Amino acid sequence: MNRIFGSSSSKKPTPSLQDAIASTDSRMASIEVKIKKLDGELARYKEQMSKLRNGAGKNAIQERAMRTLKQKRMYESQLAQLTQQTFNMESAALATENLRNTMATVDAMKQANKELKKQYGKFDIDKIESMQYDMEDLLEQANEVQESLSRSYAVPDEIDEADLQAGTDTELDALELEADDEGASYLADVNKAPDFIDEPPVELNEAEPKQAVKTTA
Repeated sequence: MNRIFGSSSSKKPTPSLQDAIASTDSRMASIEVKIKKLDGELARYKEQMSKLRNGAGKNAIQERAMRTLKQKRMYESQLAQLTQQTFNMESAALATENLRNTMATVDAMKQANKELKKQYGKFDIDKIESMQYDMEDLLEQANEVQESLSRSYAVPDEIDEADLQAGTDTELDALELEADDEGASYLADVNKAPDFIDEPPVELNEAEPKQAVKTTA
């Protein structure tokens, strides 16, 4: 029997807040259509009464207009109530969404806090400070080693600039004299005949006379 007619104890799903808002908006739209229809009827009754004289006919139309106006007021009251209900439900939906976002933010912050504690719990600040001190000592020792290796040997700490300039001038003069002597020796060697020539060069006027060229008459 339950398979044919269904079980009366079965529960229907509870409508959500958004479903309730959508249903209320639909009812409000329907009431607004009715109010516009009644406005049209009232406008027609008003036009008819303006053309009639006082009497039974005008009074009958006036009574219809009053009933239509009361019906319009009732729909307007319902529309106002539904508008307020929609506003309340939308406010509740917004508050619920904000609360959901807040809870998600809090959960994310809790997870981040756990991760930070897990990571920073692995560090020992005292060991880090000790390592920094050791690094400073090593750098100072390295600088001392570099200064020791770059020390100059057999060089006086204080040198008189006048003595340094005088010694430099003397060395330059000696170099110039050596250059002059080497140049003179080179020129003398150029005028000297090479060792591999046995006889001195023959002058042009001492060369053998050229043979006369025979001419024919």
